[in-house]
Amino acid sequence: MNRRDLLSLTAAGSAASLLPCPALAAPAVKLEKGATILFQGDSITDAGRDRKTEGNANHPAMLGRGYPFHLAGQLLTDHAALGLSIYNRGISGNKVPDLEARWQQDCLALKPGILSILIGVNDIWHKLNGNYDGTPEVYRDGFTALLERTKTALPAVTLVVCEPFVLRCGAVNDSWFPEFETRRSFAEEVAKAAGAIWVPFQAKFDEAVKAGTEPAYWAADGVHPTQAGHGLMAKVWREAVGI
Repeated sequence: MNRRDLLSLTAAGSAASLLPCPALAAPAVKLEKGATILFQGDSITDAGRDRKTEGNANHPAMLGRGYPFHLAGQLLTDHAALGLSIYNRGISGNKVPDLEARWQQDCLALKPGILSILIGVNDIWHKLNGNYDGTPEVYRDGFTALLERTKTALPAVTLVVCEPFVLRCGAVNDSWFPEFETRRSFAEEVAKAAGAIWVPFQAKFDEAVKAGTEPAYWAADGVHPTQAGHGLMAKVWREAVGI
């Protein structure tokens, strides 16, 4: 190789190194035949579900009135040949320690192939009300431990961590901030460390409000979604998870 060729190759290599690298596409979630999908969380997930029917997969009353109900209808329609079993085990008022206390029965025993968790708003709301003293670090560390326990028991599970969210109306005022943002950022940190899919609820609600709708249109009290809010959550969840 002569000097001219060597210089040409070096220049080409240097130019290539300056080009932006294409983003790697996230691996698609593969739905197995007979897969179980479980939604876990607090009242936002609970959404008035019927405890008497909680053992019956896909039962409308068991799914509640919220985003799990929206999602179950869509997923069962779009993947009718797979025989999916969809459950909702959200419980109103729950915080991370409450999930930990009931995790064996309400999660691990169901052996979900896809596990979706939305938790965090009560961890701050109950603190503001004087009924809980957990710090953001307690939330982060407890959530981390919960996901580690889950992956140990269910190594093939696809974890989906949903972004905690609030809208500035109703019960949500300046006293929630900046601590809520700290907790929200911890949720994202925990999700990334666990290799979970992140569902950006707060980001999408913020976009919707910025586009011109009032916060109360999506969650009248700032926490619990309206019908429109749950519908938006279902849309964002499917976009993030890819099924």
